[in-house]
Amino acid sequence: MDVKSYIKAARLRTLPLSVSGIILGSYLGNQFLNNESETAVQFSIWGSSIFWLAILTTIGFQVLSNFANDYGDGIKGSDKNRVGESRMVSSGAITPKQMKMAMVYTTVITLIIALLLIYVAFGSENFGFSILFLGLGIASIVAAIKYTVGNSAYGYSGFGDLFVFLFFGLLGVVGSYFLFTNQLNFKIFLPAISTGLLSTAVLNLNNLRDREEDKKNNKNTLVVKLGLHKAKTYHTLLVCLALIAALVYVVLDFTSVYQLMFLVAFIPLIRNIITVSKNKIPSELDGELKKVALSTFLFALLFGMGQLF
Repeated sequence: MDVKSYIKAARLRTLPLSVSGIILGSYLGNQFLNNESETAVQFSIWGSSIFWLAILTTIGFQVLSNFANDYGDGIKGSDKNRVGESRMVSSGAITPKQMKMAMVYTTVITLIIALLLIYVAFGSENFGFSILFLGLGIASIVAAIKYTVGNSAYGYSGFGDLFVFLFFGLLGVVGSYFLFTNQLNFKIFLPAISTGLLSTAVLNLNNLRDREEDKKNNKNTLVVKLGLHKAKTYHTLLVCLALIAALVYVVLDFTSVYQLMFLVAFIPLIRNIITVSKNKIPSELDGELKKVALSTFLFALLFGMGQLF
């Protein structure tokens, strides 16, 4: 077994984006616990087993998604002339059978970690919450696999954006907040929306880069359906609406000017909008993917830290 090939298939550069929602939701959950605490003890996400188990679970889901994406696009021939990182199944470095087994192992390991996370968060007294999050975990696994695998793969019919928004944004932020607090605060949906929109912007960049090849391979992403001009406008809207949602949360819950720290993350994002609008060579967007993904990660860190001051 070539371990390096599996590491490449895991696409480690996607992991910071996948954990952004967990980091932000955990910060907000800890802020709630610290505000509610009547003792001098301050809770910290970095010392929380819930936080680290949630991070590991999310990484498991992301790696599974990347394996499934490599497998699904590989057997359908969608990766033959792709730009960016080479894929392992299409290149022959990993056979389809080997990748399927890697997906099975990743699913089992991730489910075990998810079950441990649910137990640590809810114990045995909140059985209803445990069942709910087990269902969400199974839904995450199905979503990770069905993105490109099967005849009804939603990544081939333009629904990838919706699923990224829901799972990277709403579920990541609101779900991790709930794991800490066992309750909902509807204002939390605003930064969750921001994270989901920025994560969707990363996918949109990926699809802008691959538009011509996707079109040839009948991979009808939202970019293919919208066309180049509208897809660029859509990209601008994603980033701008993410900024607005975050600002609305700060206005509704303002306590300190430090809450505006997250604006630093939008400096490269605004520059990205300009770059995308002027772009004429799709392959040049590959470098922009990393910038937006890391900016989203920075947004999560700064937004969460800003609530602590």
